[in-house]
Amino acid sequence: MKLRLHFVVDPMGWLCISMVFGIWLYNTFFVPKLVLFPHYNEGHIPWAIVVCYYIASGLCLAALFRASTADPGRLPVDPHIPHAEREHWELCNKCNLMRPKRSHHCSRCGHCVRRMDHHCPWINNCVGEDNHWLFLQLCFYAQVLSLFTLVLDFCQYYYFQPLTGLDQEKFTTRHELALLRISALMGVVMFGGMTSLFYTQMTGILSDMTTIEKMAHFSNEIYGAKKSWQWALAEVCGTRWKLLWLIPLRSRQPLNASHQFRSHV
Repeated sequence: MKLRLHFVVDPMGWLCISMVFGIWLYNTFFVPKLVLFPHYNEGHIPWAIVVCYYIASGLCLAALFRASTADPGRLPVDPHIPHAEREHWELCNKCNLMRPKRSHHCSRCGHCVRRMDHHCPWINNCVGEDNHWLFLQLCFYAQVLSLFTLVLDFCQYYYFQPLTGLDQEKFTTRHELALLRISALMGVVMFGGMTSLFYTQMTGILSDMTTIEKMAHFSNEIYGAKKSWQWALAEVCGTRWKLLWLIPLRSRQPLNASHQFRSHV
């Protein structure tokens, strides 16, 4: 597997993605230190909960890294246009380069992106044909991690048994309530925002409409017949194997639309 890195030089984007990474780092450090490890050491929770939290955290970070560094589908300066597809290409009036239809020019990145959905400052990258599936994964795993964090913060005060082996002089022990309140606040904000974004992205994928096309009031009738939800997601993720839809550390290959979708487990 060969993963090519793609970076966008944008100070504002670097600030936004640093904030997202900071929220992830805060919860990944304080939630295990204040909740998971103390209750595991005293036998209140099984090891599986600790492992599941770190798996969710790791997948969220992997999806963030891949979505922010993957090439969204940037068009080369001198693209090779097959003779049979020339009627489906057009000239960009901003960079004066040929591009396939449904491509758009990103003013922040300064180039055209195939089937561009939008430019997301929170990943400092465009969301296009080649990394849309990674952005969808990021929204999903951010929801899972945020909900997991909220449940643990709630259980710390209303469900778990009181801890007996705490050192009252430690900073985390003396400021536990404030630290967990901050964690819960970030969890609510992230869960609400990611749920709304995930729903928006899913409806766009299933209707075969990008965010830019929705804003421009394009009709999806010009792009062909309506696709099944399985084929629509398989086309975005680059594989018909459903289990691979959730794995960020892999490469994506375009599917041949002439093949019918077959369900895989």
